[in-house]
Amino acid sequence: MSGGDDRCPTGRRRPRRTVRAASITATAGLVAVGLSLAGCSTGGTGSRDEGAARTDEIAAAAPTPSVSGTAGPQSAERVDPIALLKADPKIGARLKDDLKPCVADAYPVDASYGNLTNTASPDVVVNVMTCGDAVGIGTYVYRKENDRYENVFMAEDAAVYATIDRGDLVVTKQVYAKGDPVAYPSGEDVITYRWSGNTFTQHDWVHNDYSRAVGDGDAPTAEPAPSEPAAN
Repeated sequence: MSGGDDRCPTGRRRPRRTVRAASITATAGLVAVGLSLAGCSTGGTGSRDEGAARTDEIAAAAPTPSVSGTAGPQSAERVDPIALLKADPKIGARLKDDLKPCVADAYPVDASYGNLTNTASPDVVVNVMTCGDAVGIGTYVYRKENDRYENVFMAEDAAVYATIDRGDLVVTKQVYAKGDPVAYPSGEDVITYRWSGNTFTQHDWVHNDYSRAVGDGDAPTAEPAPSEPAAN
């Protein structure tokens, strides 16, 4: 390389462009740029003695992609929640008698699967509701022990519903004041339980009061009393 214009390119990047040209012209241009860059060392003293990097060296320098050791979602063994409820000796006869399909063979029962009690098999949370307004009337947790499911938690209260949240059992109970319609409670209690030893213990409790000023458009609102005209 000779002459004052054969300087190494600076670190500033040029804007990228998309061009289309004849294959011979494009190849020649790439070769020229490659030779120009290869002639510049880190200190700007000319061509490197070792020449261009070998392809096997480039491959060896490439980082090896790591494989995550986190397992994918576990497939839960599905159970019949209706059969669990009817065979549960802890559930009273009244609830079992009232447990009937709403339409055809569709029962008002939800079932959730997850790890609550640190067993090899997923635990099952079963919520029983009313057919008309889907208000919870009972929630139950079943743990698999010795190839059979055992009832390890139950709450048979009005407007109760349980969910699984990152290994915790979260039970929500609607709170009704006098005169509240079923669809519009005054608030709720949210109780978090965690498995400890061989039972669930309360870990957290939160109470929420619902606003009467805002809400669903169908919520009943009290009309303001008519005001008397001001006296002059």
